[in-house]
Amino acid sequence: MGKQIWKPGNMLYPVPTVMVTVADKKGNSNIITVAWTGTVCTNPPMISISVRPERFSYSMLEEMGEFVVNLATKELAFATDFCGVKSGREVDKFQELCLTQGKAVKVKVPVIKESPVNIECKVIEKRELGSHTMFLAEVVAVQAEERYLDKKGKFDLSLAKPIVYSHGEYFCLGEKLGKFGYSIRKKEEWNKKQVREKVLEMKLFPKEEGANREKGIERKKNQAKQI
Repeated sequence: MGKQIWKPGNMLYPVPTVMVTVADKKGNSNIITVAWTGTVCTNPPMISISVRPERFSYSMLEEMGEFVVNLATKELAFATDFCGVKSGREVDKFQELCLTQGKAVKVKVPVIKESPVNIECKVIEKRELGSHTMFLAEVVAVQAEERYLDKKGKFDLSLAKPIVYSHGEYFCLGEKLGKFGYSIRKKEEWNKKQVREKVLEMKLFPKEEGANREKGIERKKNQAKQI
């Protein structure tokens, strides 16, 4: 089966969808849903968000140079969508959605207390790229909900059921497939033959489904036994 050639576009999906809180010097605040966001650097910790200049929150971002990224979950999916389609010019989103404004540690922007993780950021660079302006920011503080900590004190976001955005739709993250580096970790169940079987399985036609796919997997595994 061949591939179609499409015009250039943003085809990197799925992506995180987050609720970004902003404020102005008068104390007004707003929530904007952002899908164009991502990790930029580990040390110092930095992230970026990209926002259209016509958005209501844009002037607040420019004025304060601060924002908070509030991670979205399955429980917050409705609020996340609402904050993306409704403008702060028309409605107070905190009040309309019964969301609670919490106090940030390092910035003068409220956090959303219902969100499991609040990432406080200070803008260090603004780049006008075209339809969007990218705000590059350093993470200055993080607030994490204690109920999502395991017995070892490690944060387990999967318990909060985080959501992602893909082509105009929201999805809840599902089954964990493995930890970073599991493909080369020395485990008794991972011998060379099983690795070859896994690689061959991945080389099956990606759109082959049902009985045909199962037959294909079995065929590839039989081939692997002969290697």
